[in-house]
Amino acid sequence: MAQREHRWTQHQTDTLSGKRILIVGAGDLAAQMSRKLAAFDASVTLVGTTAREGVHGVDELPDLLGDADAVVLTVPVTSKTIGLVDAAFLARMADGAILVNAARGPIVRTDALLAELTAGRLRAVLDVTDPEPLPADHPLWDAPGLLLTPHVGGSSRGSRERAYAVAAREIARYLGGEPPRNLVHGEY
Repeated sequence: MAQREHRWTQHQTDTLSGKRILIVGAGDLAAQMSRKLAAFDASVTLVGTTAREGVHGVDELPDLLGDADAVVLTVPVTSKTIGLVDAAFLARMADGAILVNAARGPIVRTDALLAELTAGRLRAVLDVTDPEPLPADHPLWDAPGLLLTPHVGGSSRGSRERAYAVAAREIARYLGGEPPRNLVHGEY
């Protein structure tokens, strides 16, 4: 905004250093994100369908939400993840925390998120919305504390090649008699 107005305004910004990031989802995207966040000295906690080494189970999620500075969603759409982020989920998040939806729009109950954004209690970064595409008159466009992008998270150069590489590694694991790492076990 200041640049558009040709104003020089110095201000203090936040940092990832020391932040606690909760990633809901434990597949390849979550692993890559965790690795990159570690470079910024952020503390990352992963949540998956079931608990295992380095990953908390989804049943632990309610107790983990209040400790996170940011909650990042990377889960697939299933009957158990649609509406996962509802009013109760959002209420458990810490004041001032950021919700990042890098999954799919229907994971988040839009009306519940709008209520939290309007109240100024939470902030959000949405690359996906419900509905999508977002109608021009939708209240999300003007919601305070929201950074909105038009579903471009997977639109970077080289993303297709990276996706193929993940698929090739998974097929090689399977052919080698090992279970795939990025397997969605039935329902979340």
